Amino acid sequence: MSKLRVLFVTSEVYPLVKTGGLADVSYSLPKDLRELGVDARLLLPGYPSVLDQLSLTCIYEKLSLFSTLEPVRLLKGVLPEGDIPIYVVDCPKLYARPGDLYQDDAGNDWADNALRFGALSKSAAVFGNQQLSFQPQIIHCNDWQTGLTPAFLAYSQPPSPTRTIMGVHNLAYQGVFEPKTMDLLNLPKAAFGINGVEFYGKMSFLKAGLFYANWVTTVSPTYAQEIQTNQFGCGLAALLTQRQHQLAGILNGIDVEAWNPSTDTHIDYHYTSANLINKSYNKQALRERLNLAPLEDTALIGMITRLTQQKGIDLLVPVLHDIIREGAQLVLLGSGDKTLKNSLLELARAFPDKVSINIGYDENLAHQIIAGADMFLMPSRFEPCGLTQMYAMRYGTVPIVRNTGGLADTVTDTTPAHINDQTATGFLFTEEEPEKLLRCVQRALLVFRDRATWQKLQFNGMSTDFSWHKRAQQYVNLYHNILALKS
Repeated sequence: MSKLRVLFVTSEVYPLVKTGGLADVSYSLPKDLRELGVDARLLLPGYPSVLDQLSLTCIYEKLSLFSTLEPVRLLKGVLPEGDIPIYVVDCPKLYARPGDLYQDDAGNDWADNALRFGALSKSAAVFGNQQLSFQPQIIHCNDWQTGLTPAFLAYSQPPSPTRTIMGVHNLAYQGVFEPKTMDLLNLPKAAFGINGVEFYGKMSFLKAGLFYANWVTTVSPTYAQEIQTNQFGCGLAALLTQRQHQLAGILNGIDVEAWNPSTDTHIDYHYTSANLINKSYNKQALRERLNLAPLEDTALIGMITRLTQQKGIDLLVPVLHDIIREGAQLVLLGSGDKTLKNSLLELARAFPDKVSINIGYDENLAHQIIAGADMFLMPSRFEPCGLTQMYAMRYGTVPIVRNTGGLADTVTDTTPAHINDQTATGFLFTEEEPEKLLRCVQRALLVFRDRATWQKLQFNGMSTDFSWHKRAQQYVNLYHNILALKS
């Protein structure tokens, strides 16, 4: 029986280039798909860091995508980590530049992002039209940067036999551009309508993917339900409700090799659920590194987050003083909104031995916070999946989260019933109110003082399987179901 052939199209992949969780998924999912016997391959833009890190050969010297763009080169190599075949769209005019993948150094979106990621989408469509030696049965698109692929295939002649999936990692990012972009990307005028790419008078790459793909996936079952509501639908709730029978929420997994407290090279003391004493040594080391007081029986709360309203930081700031007075310390790593940052830094100055605010990102410190904290706080207003709460549980660090998206799907609230049936792993609150966040933290601090119950929560979290293996099997099942659909 021949292998299932899948092209995984993405704008970033770990370890070549990364701005967020999409890069981790783009590495881990294809790797596990290949372990399950799927011929999964990657397609991404030829950023300088990608070209520098891979050994590549040219398989198509002059691939014509648009009349408005000079032909590009299509390169092929292998991602050594995971042994994954990878195709690269080489076009220095579009991808060889400093700054972020999506923005310049001043934080402004690149003016030609429509052409940059239109070229990525059209390159994927070339594979879908069976024009190259690798002929995928499924093209798995990811976020707005790849959303035009299903649209290009919908208008291809002769019709393409390739099926498409539109994977949504965060519905809030939609790739919205002026209508004139249609001409730039050689899209037919018929595509610009409510049943197409049109979105409130403009065109949206993401809407194109949601409308034209054979199936839509997102990164948790709860988020799949939430995005069908006006509160979380970002203007696309009606379309997603219309497509609810072709919409699946499959939880992300985590890299259980990179995030393993028994082997983690970033932390001072390795441990398992059988020797949690070493976790307390990591707590001591973290306090020493950040000049926090070694207060006995005081809970250390960790956070690794963007400083934004989406992440609920504005819910935390008004009650952080109260949380510290309740007998807790806080260590936070992150960057973002200047006003929120300044409020947090002011609190750190008021409580220098109890609050440590670290602006930026540091991989070593991230692992040390996950290992050294007693609790991990994620008060997100919405969270499509979330990965750090899963890292935390794997390290015996008990999460305190808002009851939304993937947080609701991965954390089981500590109620008497859940303690008794040994499923409790953390603490949840629902209302988007600072007072409710405070009450939830107070509840966690109360249980923290009951060492036997607390250790049960730690053990339950550390015993949960967050690996990609079973998630990858769910995708394999979905791929087969999509191929069985009638044209």
